[in-house]
Amino acid sequence: MSATQNHSTKQLAGLTLGAIGVVFGDIGTSPLYALKEVFHGGLPIDQSHVLGVLSLIFWSLTLVVSTKYVIFIMHADNKGEGGIMALMALALNGSKDNAGKMRFIVIIGLLGAALFYGDGMITPAISVLSAVEGLKVTAPKLEHYVLPITIAVLSLLFILQAKGAGAVGKMFAPIMCFWFATMAVMGIVNIIAAPDVLMAINPYYAVHLLFELGWQGFLIMGAVVLAITGAEALYADMGHFGLKPIRYAWFGFVFPALLLNYFGQGALLLEHPEAIKNPFYLLAPTWALYPLLILSTLATVIASQAVISGTFSVTRQAIQLGYCPRMNIIHTSGDEMGQVYIPVVNWLLMVSVFVLVLTFQSSSALASAYGIAVTGTMIVDTVLAFIVIQALWHWTKFTSFTFLSIFLVIDFLFLSSNSLKIPSGGWLPLAVGTVLFLIMTTWIKGRELLSEYMDDRRILFEELGDKMHDNPLTTVPGSAIYLAKSLHGVPQVFLHNLEHNHVLHEQIIILTIVTKEDPYVNEAHRVKIREFGQDRTYYRVKLYFGFKQTPDVRRALELCVQEGLPIVPEDVSFFVGSERLSFRNKSPMPKWRRPLFKFLFHNASSPIEFFKIPVDQVIELGIRIEL
Repeated sequence: MSATQNHSTKQLAGLTLGAIGVVFGDIGTSPLYALKEVFHGGLPIDQSHVLGVLSLIFWSLTLVVSTKYVIFIMHADNKGEGGIMALMALALNGSKDNAGKMRFIVIIGLLGAALFYGDGMITPAISVLSAVEGLKVTAPKLEHYVLPITIAVLSLLFILQAKGAGAVGKMFAPIMCFWFATMAVMGIVNIIAAPDVLMAINPYYAVHLLFELGWQGFLIMGAVVLAITGAEALYADMGHFGLKPIRYAWFGFVFPALLLNYFGQGALLLEHPEAIKNPFYLLAPTWALYPLLILSTLATVIASQAVISGTFSVTRQAIQLGYCPRMNIIHTSGDEMGQVYIPVVNWLLMVSVFVLVLTFQSSSALASAYGIAVTGTMIVDTVLAFIVIQALWHWTKFTSFTFLSIFLVIDFLFLSSNSLKIPSGGWLPLAVGTVLFLIMTTWIKGRELLSEYMDDRRILFEELGDKMHDNPLTTVPGSAIYLAKSLHGVPQVFLHNLEHNHVLHEQIIILTIVTKEDPYVNEAHRVKIREFGQDRTYYRVKLYFGFKQTPDVRRALELCVQEGLPIVPEDVSFFVGSERLSFRNKSPMPKWRRPLFKFLFHNASSPIEFFKIPVDQVIELGIRIEL
């Protein structure tokens, strides 16, 4: 369940430690490559430029991460849960009286989710690659082993996903605490040698650099954004740890450690400009290089694990909300319902990451593809947060538009700067995001048409009663549960059974599974049972689940019995429709979408498996649908 906001001091300390281990992996490994990439384009390494760049990094972290996410957006929680799907559900909840606005929210929310997958591909590749590139500093002769080692580390990471993150997760916190402490100490040692670098806190240096460089200053913002990648993870993981632990961890430990390391790298460059080839590793004394290489690799694996787990989580939420087809979801922990594994997503992600590593071959080349997906997602977060601020928090127009204006300007500055990377690699996350956006919108369009098809052919139970009165059917003992997508009328699978088998069971239950716009629905509110019918009694059962829960019909039936439904779960027969889809010539579905929807529809995971229906109690009936 989502983390509560009220904890004892001991619980709060434990959650804060856990947050350091899981939440900050992505942003915590940015010092490996961020500052190096800013100077990669040939920017002079002197006091003016180093202080200016450090000032840009400091104020980006302060305004975007600390202010926008940690102070403002993290207040927009959906019953303790965060992330783009939770934010979208909140925005939809506040806009129910405006159909056009709801459509806009769904479109930009899906766009943000699609870009998140692009980010999910690049983060493991660039993080692990940048860590292993430490070999170029520690052992230059082994430079040609960088790619094979990177592939080996990533292979192990993806293979272990099926085991679940729980066991490995217990090691995350101490490793990441040691990582941030090491970064801070390395930074402090170098700052002592050149304390003037601390002047970069003054925003004058950032503004002066941008004005001095002009167009080139605009270009380097595309590299500065690398320092804030992972900011959205703070919000997305809020449900696991709560608002306070993440805030305490960020302001009390992670933020200072990051700043000390960036400023330490700046101090090193002031003293030794040639260190730009890898300022992170060159912060350390020679004897510490190999241990630092191992620690960096572990930290980047942890960062990658957090992103992969986040991808599984977003996929499950999208499935539950009806934005993408059902997939096989495996729960890897009996204690933590948030730990899931989706095989299809895992293997597709693994192949994508391998292609990235082998195509770009260096973290510098990959940096050109990084950033545009992150900044796109951040813009979506800002717009959705603005809608929530207006609709649910009831801020004044002036205050809410001030929030929107300030952060949209920053986000668009980063996005427009990163857009110049499109020809050199930025096209990749955009292409991935576009494909996923088309898949999700096609699935939604198809489901809408399917719903309209069912509504047009819907027969009410009153009409069915009249027909059966004229043509009586044989009643057989036992209970039959018919799965229904709609909350009204007779399910197609029920009509199909009557048409072919000409029998009725003693107990007829129409079962509909409803996904709420809340992350969790507790068992006290899981089941709703209604009796209806004149000549005979029917039961309509609605099972309610949150968008972060996977429906479990077996368990829900036990709750139904407790609520008074007169069935014996072991003796029930489930009737499930196995639909075969085709399109008529004048179908409202655009021609280019038809084969895509047909492929998605016929390859979606079976409802039997997805809803955890006892397979030996299922009867499948083929139903032909022409849209």
